[in-house]
Parts: sequence; C-alpha cells; structure tokens
Amino acid sequence: MEKIIVNLAYLLSASLFIFGLKGLSHPRTAVRGNMLGALGMLIAVVVTLLDKKIADFSLIIAGLVIGAAIGTLLALKVEMTAMPQLVAVFNGLGGGASALVAGAALYETKNPDYLFTTASVASGIIGAVTFFGSGVAFGKLQGIINERPVRYTGEQVVKALFAIAAVTFGAYLVLNPQNLHLYWVITGLSSVLGVLLTIAIGGADMPVVIALLNSYSGLAAAATGFVLQNNALIISGSLVGASGIILTNLMCKAMNRSLLNVLFGGFGEVVQTSEEDIYAGKVKATSPEEVALLLEGARRAVIVPGYGMAVAQAQYAVRDLYNLLESRGVEVEFAIHPVAGRMPGHMNVLLAEVDIPYEKMKELEDINPTFEQTDVVIVIGANDVVNPLAQTDPKSPIAGMPVLEVWKAKTVVVIKRSLSPGFAGIPNPLFAMDNALMLFADAKKAVQDIVNALKEG
Repeated sequence: MEKIIVNLAYLLSASLFIFGLKGLSHPRTAVRGNMLGALGMLIAVVVTLLDKKIADFSLIIAGLVIGAAIGTLLALKVEMTAMPQLVAVFNGLGGGASALVAGAALYETKNPDYLFTTASVASGIIGAVTFFGSGVAFGKLQGIINERPVRYTGEQVVKALFAIAAVTFGAYLVLNPQNLHLYWVITGLSSVLGVLLTIAIGGADMPVVIALLNSYSGLAAAATGFVLQNNALIISGSLVGASGIILTNLMCKAMNRSLLNVLFGGFGEVVQTSEEDIYAGKVKATSPEEVALLLEGARRAVIVPGYGMAVAQAQYAVRDLYNLLESRGVEVEFAIHPVAGRMPGHMNVLLAEVDIPYEKMKELEDINPTFEQTDVVIVIGANDVVNPLAQTDPKSPIAGMPVLEVWKAKTVVVIKRSLSPGFAGIPNPLFAMDNALMLFADAKKAVQDIVNALKEG
C-alpha cells in the first residue's frame, strides 16, 4: 500500500479520535463521539493490517464479525451496574496487549537501537502494571476481593523497591539489548507492582483508580506505537493517556485530594468512630407512606443517587418516581457528585439508561446553591458525598472534600439499609439532624413503595 495513503488514513483516524473525544465531553453528543472514535480505530486497524500484509480481507472481515459479535453480546448481557468492572477489564486488556506486543517486537528485532528498547521497556512496565492493577480493580469492584485497602508496615518501601528494580533492570536491558530474558523479569516485577499499588486502595477511591488505569493503558499503547513505528497507535495512545490524566486530575479535585494521597493513603484507612455520640436517640425512622405525604406537598424535590442505587438496581424505580412527581407538577432534579459510584460518570450512565433527561442531572456546583429552596431531598445509597463532616471537622478523613449540601433543604430523606458508614469509614451526622429522616430499606423496594403510596394517596 502506498505510504501516502497509509499516512492519509492515519490522519483521518487521528481527526476522528479528536472529534470523538470532543463529542464525549457532553452527554448529548457522547454516542456520536463514541461512534466517531470507533470508526477511527476501525480505519487505523484495517489500514495497518493491509499495509503490513499481516492479513488479507477474508481474515479482516472474519475478525470484524467475531469482534462485533462479542461487542454485541457484551452490550446486551452486561448490566449497567457492572460497567465499572467492564471498563477495568478493557483497561487491563489494553495494557496486557501492549506489553506482549512490545515484547514480541523486541524478540523479533535484531540489533535494536536505544529508542526502540526504551519504548519496549516502557510498554512492558506500564502495560504489566495496568494489566494486573486492573485485574485487582475488577476483583474489588466485583466483590471477589475485599474492597478495603490492604495496608501493612513498610508497604511504601516494598512498592518503591519493586519500582526501582523494574526501572533498573529496564535501564540495563536498554544498555545490553542482547539480554532479552530481562524483559520478562521487568514485566514480572511490574506485575507485582501493579497488584501492590491497587490492592492498597480502598473502594471509595475506585473512580480515580479506574481513570488512572485508563491513562496507563493509553501510555502503554503509545509506547508500543513507538516500538512498531505506528503513528496511529502513538496518537490514539497519547490521546487516551492525556484524557485519562485530565480526568484523574478532575476526580482528585472533586475529592480535594492529591493523586499521591489517593495512591498512598486516605479513604479506607481504619478510623475510630463515635457513632453512639452522634446517633444515640437522634435518628428518626420514617416509612414510604410518610415520605409520600412529604412529596405530595412539595414543589421542588432533589434526588441524590449513590452506589446503593446502583447495587439495588433502583434506577428504574427512581425513573418511575421522577415521572410521577413531574406529572403532578413537582420540579425534580438529580444531584450528581463527581465521585459517586465506582467509575467516573457512573450515576450519569445509570440515569441515562432509564431516560432521565440530561438537563435534570446537575453537577455539584450547580445544585448546591439550590438546596435551600428545596422542599424534599431523597438520598439513595449515598453516604460520604453528603457528609457535613467534610466542612465541619478538619480532622476528618474527608475534610475539605466538596460535598452535596443536602442538609440545607427543608427535609432530607435518606434511604439506606442501616447506619453503617460509607467507604471513608466515618459516621454521618446528617442522619441525626433535625430535618433528616431515615428510611431503612433496600433502595429499589423503598422507592417502589413510595411510588405505590403516592398512587394510592
């Protein structure tokens, strides 16, 4: 294939990637952005296979059919609540593939130069960390591994030693490329490092970890692009890596924490609580019928979704409640905290799944000033993101973290199974406030009961 055709195809792919990313920046254009990005990748893959004479059209078509079948099956079978796990798997596969391809290229190349070997080592380290780190993230999200962080004395030293060893062997391999077996030593050390880095992070930090691992997978792909001298892979990997870093930074800002704090300490640490002092005799339980009465007299209501809504798969019941209230003239909006759930945008995806209008989903800085004019706030399975201790206790693990100021509403209804703390491991004074009512129940059943009570009222 003529080189100019290949380069023009890669330029078209890169343009589609950029327009795709721009489309993904807003819910209304996200689907179109996703399609543009996929089209760009399809063009890049087909052109590369034909240019390198790796496969003929029959194999490419067969691959497209098999890939489309797998993608369709995943789209139909995987629950929206399991999307964080699926994203973790995608990140891991991207990193693992980059490490293996770079290793294979290193073995096939005779007398590799410094740039080639350095790129291979970078791909091996980042790819292995991404693959095994994503595997642990998947295990935590799926409940196979305890979500609590695994901490031990000297953990930072252990992780530093593995990182230094991997980089040292990598530098030696760059200077002595004939020692190819060192590549697998490097990936082995990096694999352990990936496990150690992720196993030490608690479940509340998973949105940040998912975004960071996504960035790692892009960086690994970009490094492999240098190995293969493939411009499309370099560009696409760089875009993924950069967008992942930007998203990670935004998530850290949303939690008022640094990336180092997320990676090496923070939420999930064992914290001494004083639940008795906060809750004793102050918590008021309510019923679906009482909540329905409150909503019948409300003019404005705000729903705060959290991970509990995702676990209970209560988004359909929430949609029914939203439709019923709106049909009765109640203004309803949804308050979305940036780190609610287990991946960036988790709550937005769940609400979009049940056709909640995008304009009804309000970000933290937009919804907070409106709580004082809100009659009823319904918190469904959220905990740390509505904890006032973030503003009142400078010693709290979540001190300074921007939170949804739901306590400023006239009445707050919190749907939870119990008073158990969130992943930060601290009690929530909101539950004992004068204007707060606790509805102890499964989120899906509680919302359905409220809907039934409204219809019967």
